Amino acid sequence: MNGLANIVLLMLFVSGVAGGSDQAVIESIYATQDVPLHLDPTSDFWRASRPVYMDKDGFGKIVPRYRTEVRTRWTKSDLYFLFVCPYEELHLKPSPNTQKETNELWNWDVAEVFVGSDFTNIKRYKEFEISPQGEWVDLDIDLGKPHHEDGWAWNSGFEVKARIDQGTHTWYGAMRIPLAAIDARPPVVGNTMRINLFRSQGPPSYQQAVTWQPPMNDSFHVPERFGLIRLVEKPAEKE
Repeated sequence: MNGLANIVLLMLFVSGVAGGSDQAVIESIYATQDVPLHLDPTSDFWRASRPVYMDKDGFGKIVPRYRTEVRTRWTKSDLYFLFVCPYEELHLKPSPNTQKETNELWNWDVAEVFVGSDFTNIKRYKEFEISPQGEWVDLDIDLGKPHHEDGWAWNSGFEVKARIDQGTHTWYGAMRIPLAAIDARPPVVGNTMRINLFRSQGPPSYQQAVTWQPPMNDSFHVPERFGLIRLVEKPAEKE
């Protein structure tokens, strides 16, 4: 019986990792044409999407002060994200350089997208980061390597835009990621990828992790905890 029980447990584990029906899903809404990056969540472009929210720490505890709205659209060439990030105190890199990639940007305030199209080797995916000052870094992640952060030398060609509204204690960040950089398939309705969303907020002494799907770990790099993103033509009807 022990052998049979082990086989059953293994099958349940594999089905969960492979992306069972219980995985959270983000719907990215189709746009007929590309647009310049902008940061107004009330614009027609962003309002056509349905927001999801990052509102938990890395272990699943609700952190309502930092509830972060995220919107996404896609076109025949690009995947767009908008982050609306409430903050208390920002931890910003001195002398920001927005003209070239900033390695180790993750040591400062950032919003992050981890996304991968490989459902066979879930330890392979791409990482995209933006700071409130408009700095950026993108990484080709392979958790099978001893130093996956070395993947920052990869270049996706993605674009970013950001601004800080000090009056409302909110910062806004937008990304435009070439779909060809994250998925070898032609972009069509129904394509699904694996994804998670994160923020790092505040100085090191009381830095707050903000997540969409909590990794249940101090590290964000837990691909078994990712949800899904699906390219759709229009939002599904709410039940």
